[in-house]
Amino acid sequence: MAETARFMQAALQEARKAAARGEVPIGAVVVLDGKMIAAAGNRTRELNDITAHAEIEAIRHAAAAVGDERLSGADLYVTLEPCTMCAAAISFARIRRLYYGAEDPKGGAVDNGVRFYASPTCHHVPDVYSGLAEREAADILREFFAGRR
Repeated sequence: MAETARFMQAALQEARKAAARGEVPIGAVVVLDGKMIAAAGNRTRELNDITAHAEIEAIRHAAAAVGDERLSGADLYVTLEPCTMCAAAISFARIRRLYYGAEDPKGGAVDNGVRFYASPTCHHVPDVYSGLAEREAADILREFFAGRR
């Protein structure tokens, strides 16, 4: 379990880096065979790319690192419940396990909203573990938005 906490801390660090860049503070890391192979935070504003969510950026980097669009056997750690777009990317990449921190009742699509993985059209469903470092992940988001109001 210490390994799980270490990877979630790495995702939280990516979220803090995103906040420092003025991005919504969400971070993600991809782990394969016990090693972190990719890490990213949101870059939507920096890249002027609405698809540059932390999860997708981390998946892109991981796929490049292994030379394959499928990341079978890989685990993704992310600080916030993925949206529909990211949930679909996670499925298409064949991520084995999804670990996330805070729930997102407004925009999440795993345990909230459309519940993408429960859809009969979803071809691959990762094992999902929620609530990892949930308070810390939520606090990072809360502080970021409080500073903008």
